[in-house]
Amino acid sequence: MTKLTENAAVYVSQLLSEKLDERYLYHNLRHTQLVVQSTKELLDHHELNKEEAEDLLLAAWMHDAGYAIDNQDHEEKSCEIARSFLQEQGLANKRIESVCQLIRATRRHHSPENTAEKILRDADSSHLSQKDYREIAELLREELSLLDIAHYNQEDWREMNINMFQSEHQFYTDYARENWQEGKDDNLRKLVKDKKKRGQLAKKEKLKAQFKSESPERGIQTMYRVSMRNHLKLSDIADTKANILLSVNAIIISLVIANLIPKLDNPNNDYLIYPTLIFIVFSIASMILSILATRPNVTSGKFTKEDVAQKKVNLLFFGNFHQMALPEYEWAMRELIKDKFYVYNTLTKDLYFLGLVLQRKYKLLRWTYTIFMVGMILSVIAFFVALKFYGPDRILELPE
Repeated sequence: MTKLTENAAVYVSQLLSEKLDERYLYHNLRHTQLVVQSTKELLDHHELNKEEAEDLLLAAWMHDAGYAIDNQDHEEKSCEIARSFLQEQGLANKRIESVCQLIRATRRHHSPENTAEKILRDADSSHLSQKDYREIAELLREELSLLDIAHYNQEDWREMNINMFQSEHQFYTDYARENWQEGKDDNLRKLVKDKKKRGQLAKKEKLKAQFKSESPERGIQTMYRVSMRNHLKLSDIADTKANILLSVNAIIISLVIANLIPKLDNPNNDYLIYPTLIFIVFSIASMILSILATRPNVTSGKFTKEDVAQKKVNLLFFGNFHQMALPEYEWAMRELIKDKFYVYNTLTKDLYFLGLVLQRKYKLLRWTYTIFMVGMILSVIAFFVALKFYGPDRILELPE
């Protein structure tokens, strides 16, 4: 690096550090340093004389200095800054104009006319081949937004970058094509892959939203789910209570048959006949009611297409389809899920008939507990009365 380029580096670094707006997240000193570094890399593989190489490095340092003044036509403002600085450094006007021409060559759609312009244009776009390209591009997107120049969402920005890669940008030097094109192509593949991935996710979200809008609302689903769970829990409780009473009465009858009835053969125990009879009758009645409360009631198990068409049948209750062929039931279910109001109607019917079953079970359970309680009380009273008035001691006291 010559003394002149060292002075230019110090001058531009100070200028961009002190006067550049903080909103320039991309066009800042870091970008300028990257362009200079890439220019040096390209110069090492191209034969330019000393003055041409120096002019090229000066242009690399100065090409974005105009952003310290304004972003409108910044290339011309960069030329003004370069011309003023280089005149102070005593550089010939011819070379100053050469530097300015190189700066103007960095305009977006400029076609390079010589090797030096090709080198600077490739250096200015060398970040397209870097692994952190997407992070760098994101800084440019944010910069445009902060400066209120343009506002892009992620999808539009990615699409714009893909178009730029495919149809606008190209590397001009042989070195860049051999060494940087592969990195650029890799970044393009990542952009396209990300676009496809985002597109698939967007499609899934759209389908999910569409399905959600067509399915029962979450609140309605929760209502049916909670109601169904409560009904089933109450049914389990009723069955458990009935089984308990059934087991207790079965044990009681077994004990009575095994221990009490054999004693009735003795004439001295005749006073136990009626209490025992009351005890057994009420226990058997409790068992019968317990069995009735838990006994399943199975319906015909068939329905017709007219029932489905008129939305009369509850397809969720097994008793309505257990004798149907599988294809017929599958057809009916497909008809059901086509109409969400039919789904509501079916769930409502299911809840309603579950409620009727629960009403019957709990009514029978109430009678079962009542009969069991009354039977136990009457049996105990009957035993005490029989023992008091007709027991063995009373028999001995009767006159001969």
